[in-house]
Amino acid sequence: MALVYRPTMQFSGMLFSLVGWVLSCLTTYLPQWKNLNLELNELEIWTMGLWQACVVQEEGGMQCKDFDSFLALPPELRISRILMFLSNGSGLLGLLLSGFGLDCLKIGERQQEQKKRLLLFGGMIFWMSGITAIVPVSWVAHSTVQEFWDENIPDIVPRWDFGEALFVGWLAGFCLILGGTLLNCTICSTEVHPSSVRYAVAEQQDQCQHLETETRP
Repeated sequence: MALVYRPTMQFSGMLFSLVGWVLSCLTTYLPQWKNLNLELNELEIWTMGLWQACVVQEEGGMQCKDFDSFLALPPELRISRILMFLSNGSGLLGLLLSGFGLDCLKIGERQQEQKKRLLLFGGMIFWMSGITAIVPVSWVAHSTVQEFWDENIPDIVPRWDFGEALFVGWLAGFCLILGGTLLNCTICSTEVHPSSVRYAVAEQQDQCQHLETETRP
């Protein structure tokens, strides 16, 4: 069972981590962190990301303008840039370390302890990458909710709402944490070598042949 489940868990962990890392990179550059739908002009939807603000028109497509200054951004967007870069960088590092620690990789096959350490470090880095992806999107979501329900803002002023990038970021963090957990779980599982499996199968076949000869009249 360990021979079947351990490579499967490692493959699943790497797959979830890779998907999470790709989604994290996508979240960093998506301009839909916040959406604003103007009631006076329902044909226009304004969006805001970490790098630019865009307006989506039904007839004219999307037009975007980059932010002029990093210091002019709100605090949650400034910190989110830094955290998303950390998430992307640590996710890439986790993929490299975990890749060298996989059982299916023949490099360092005799150094099993080193491969286990690489898997352990890779899984922990995936956890850090997932957390640093969840924190900024949750912070932006929290500030958006506070601004939406702020009683000091007149009702006629349009309110920002959640953008699609926030949900992509939450999914990215979940996949990274799940992938790191699966990789770390494989370290605790027992390893079965193919030679011992072949020996067990051969022994079972011998027993079956012996029983068949005894049952024959």
